Amino acid sequence: MIEVPVIECVEGRGIRGDRYFDFKNDYKGQITFFSLEVFDELCGVLQIQGCSPSLVRRNVIARGVDLSELIGQDFEIQGTRFHGMEECRPCYWMDRAIAPGAHEFLKGRGGLRAKILCDGKLRSTAQLIELRDQHFVVASPFTRDREG
Repeated sequence: MIEVPVIECVEGRGIRGDRYFDFKNDYKGQITFFSLEVFDELCGVLQIQGCSPSLVRRNVIARGVDLSELIGQDFEIQGTRFHGMEECRPCYWMDRAIAPGAHEFLKGRGGLRAKILCDGKLRSTAQLIELRDQHFVVASPFTRDREG
């Protein structure tokens, strides 16, 4: 994962430069979100320090929102619209990448997979405007490395 100051979201295709850009038609994970609060809780429970949120391999690390509430909802960040599709389930390899127990801890809290509904750019510290007037801050946007 590479932390970047800006990511370019392309409607229906994903994040330009991300390894899943144009992955397949109607892909549910065009962009992924993860909660910084969940990451901090994970680190506390597993007693780990100096661990980067990039290890969860989600595109956007968000603060101040329950991402599960956005499943099935349209929401907007800095003029870019998204539709929350489903939980981004944790992978077994998180036990190796983060610490033993991470996979089990993150079940039901693995983040959000979403579709991109319009072109736009996300910058760090963007505010979210959602139908129910919830707000969150984009702590760090990431792009997943292209393979090969």
